[in-house]
Amino acid sequence: MNSIANTISDEGLLLLGQGPAIEQLRADIRTAARSDAKVLIGGETGVGKEVVSRSIHHLSARRPHPFMAINCAGVPDSLLESELFGHVRGSFTGAYRDKLGLAALADRGTLFLDEVGEMSPRMQAVLLRFTENREIQRLGSDRAERRVDVRIIAATNRDLVARMTTGDFREDLYYRLNVIHINVPPLRSRGADIVLLFNHFLAYYSRTHGVEVPTLMPATEELLLAYRWPGNVRELKNIVERVVTRHLQGPVRPEELPEELRQASAPAPAEPPAAAATPTTVSAPVRRYPAADAAWTELMSGKSFWAVVHPLFMGRELTKTDVREIIRRGLETTQGSYRKLVELFHMSPTDYKRFLAFLYQHDCHVAFHPFRETRYEAADSRVASAG
Repeated sequence: MNSIANTISDEGLLLLGQGPAIEQLRADIRTAARSDAKVLIGGETGVGKEVVSRSIHHLSARRPHPFMAINCAGVPDSLLESELFGHVRGSFTGAYRDKLGLAALADRGTLFLDEVGEMSPRMQAVLLRFTENREIQRLGSDRAERRVDVRIIAATNRDLVARMTTGDFREDLYYRLNVIHINVPPLRSRGADIVLLFNHFLAYYSRTHGVEVPTLMPATEELLLAYRWPGNVRELKNIVERVVTRHLQGPVRPEELPEELRQASAPAPAEPPAAAATPTTVSAPVRRYPAADAAWTELMSGKSFWAVVHPLFMGRELTKTDVREIIRRGLETTQGSYRKLVELFHMSPTDYKRFLAFLYQHDCHVAFHPFRETRYEAADSRVASAG
């Protein structure tokens, strides 16, 4: 684990992982930490944008000084200016004393503005002025009182470019904030890192609740990998704690996962069979995959996935559809097991996580459930015939 992974502790490290997506994120963090330039962090809700901002601060020269954070969507607009820049006594009802804002408290350190895309037009104008001169004028004061040395890191789950076109976000403020841009990948794109994070939080919450750390059954891992994780790491943490508080003993079984996860990971119901074709019906042409056929033949002749499919795909000789077709054929052969697929494609068992990371990164992953169901249906029919 690199230095970033060893330095941040926020209910367990959200930057754990070995896949290419998280490695790129770590590289972006190191780059941002080398300067004082403003940073704009993008990404879906729950991916850990504040953890990224804290990592940048921790690795930068500003580490000895304060890191102050505020969620711009969680504070009413009438109070946001006071929270950021402070107020003087009597400036509004309830202002019984002078107050310093977060920008002053973060002097020589870092000010993190989460959900900056939710700011009102007026507050965007106030923030723009501050980014230009770093001068603080407290609410109710008639003059700027001091200038601070603060690095600004902002984050949003909104598409600010789209909001600029509709007039909801100031173009000049966007370009002020977007000096260094970092995009935090969604959890579903991180492949085998999902299981790594799940096990990490299993250990964390097991220690918190004073219980033995359980393991995961392979079938449970496969459900976790098949789920889309709309709430990202935040959702994963909540699910892990729920599992830990209900778990009794032994490995975590699939049925111990929340029902919504199991249902969302299940394959879509099969469509009803089409009516029998009449003599006048024209059948749809059978789809052909000549490039996938050639790669499949080489795989079955003993060549490795990394020697055949990977270089052809990276060289644009195989499309995503071709790779999915190859994976589909493999899952048919292994009855839905990705671990056996590694062996079928002549890879080392240690390549399992790398293989899944490649598929997730390039959107070539294929759900395993239909191939498992085929196996179970076949077993049921054998039992029925034997009876």
